[in-house]
Amino acid sequence: MEYVNPEGLRLDGRRPMEMRQLRGEIGVVSKADGSAVFEMGNTKVIAAVYGPREVQNRSQQLNDQALVRCEYSMANFSTGDRMRKPKGDRRSTEISLVIRQTMEASILTHLMPRSQIDIFVQVLQADGGTRSACINAATLALADAGIPMRDLVTSCSAGYLNGTPLLDLNYVEDSAGGADVTVGILPKLDKVTLLQMDAKLQMDTFENVMQLAIEGCKAVASYIREILLDNTKQLEFRRGV
Repeated sequence: MEYVNPEGLRLDGRRPMEMRQLRGEIGVVSKADGSAVFEMGNTKVIAAVYGPREVQNRSQQLNDQALVRCEYSMANFSTGDRMRKPKGDRRSTEISLVIRQTMEASILTHLMPRSQIDIFVQVLQADGGTRSACINAATLALADAGIPMRDLVTSCSAGYLNGTPLLDLNYVEDSAGGADVTVGILPKLDKVTLLQMDAKLQMDTFENVMQLAIEGCKAVASYIREILLDNTKQLEFRRGV
């Protein structure tokens, strides 16, 4: 199958190094301390953050830092596959752990000892790049909740199909069997917090694909900062500042 035509366009009309359209919104769950919706193309994720609050299970309490918990799930209507997936399946557990560890690299947990922060993310619509979209949604929700962070964590994927590096894979490209590299970074600190790869690549090709994903992460970070800045301006306007 041809994923990039002779004119240099992918199946969805993008150039190889072009991201899908991004869209984000904060404050979408009124009962949460922080919440956000984040879209990367046709992939749509909602995230809600509760905390910092008292640890519900005292045996899990950490005296020197906050306990961070994360729960990932996919809505049954998020894909064309109508088979019900049991809650707590292996993939959901693995992605929950990945998101938690990625978020922990950013959250200043030592400022909130003996407390708990819960992050819930749910995929509403899946079209590739769900892990990245979840991380980006969680970052927005944490910022909305006022959780202190070293930096925003942002994520993007890149792949390698038929000899061509591709940024921000959609479902068709992601399912093609080529290499897929998912990266999470702290952009201001220039630190990688997540690196996952399916399949193998030559080292020089891997470096090119990873750098492409990092550039995607930086583009997401710029967009998220715009959302947060616009929200701050709106709040100041309402207060008459």
